[in-house]
Formats: sequence, structure tokens, C-alpha cells
Amino acid sequence: MTKDIKKLLHNHKELIHSDDLKVVSHVQRQEDDWYINTIMIADIDVPFKYKRKQPYQSLIGTRVNLTYYRQVQLIAGMEFEFMKVVRLKQS
Repeated sequence: MTKDIKKLLHNHKELIHSDDLKVVSHVQRQEDDWYINTIMIADIDVPFKYKRKQPYQSLIGTRVNLTYYRQVQLIAGMEFEFMKVVRLKQS
């Protein structure tokens, strides 16, 4: 783990970091001026979401390092858990 990651984790207690995760699904959709990316990780049932201004290359089959927060979204009265990615880097 790099110094930058350690500093982020120290300053933000809710932040989680995971290394060398395998991406099994990657979907992008445009919403206004942003591209919303959703990735699914092997053996994890919760989606990971992040936004970009430009489309991103497909991550299917690659390994990534993720830094993220756990989030809950209320849709039609039901809670849905997802992970909000703040840093993504291919390993």
C-alpha cells in the first residue's frame, strides 16, 4: 500500500481499500455530462460505482485496486447497497 493510500485511510475512517480484485462485469451509461460506470467484482455481490467525464476502457477480466465508501441508496422505498469508488487503479 502506498503512502497516499495510507494517508487517505487515516484521514477518512469510513474509507476501504482493496487490492488485486478481478472485474467480472463493467457497464457504462451516460447521465447528463457524466459517464456512470458500474463494475462487479468476483465473489462480491455488491456493485461498485464511479463517475467520469469521458468513456472508460472496458475493465472486464482485469485486476484493479479500489478505494471506496459503502453507500446505501433508497429506491422506491427499498434500500440498495453499493460501493462508491473514489480511486481506481489497474494492478
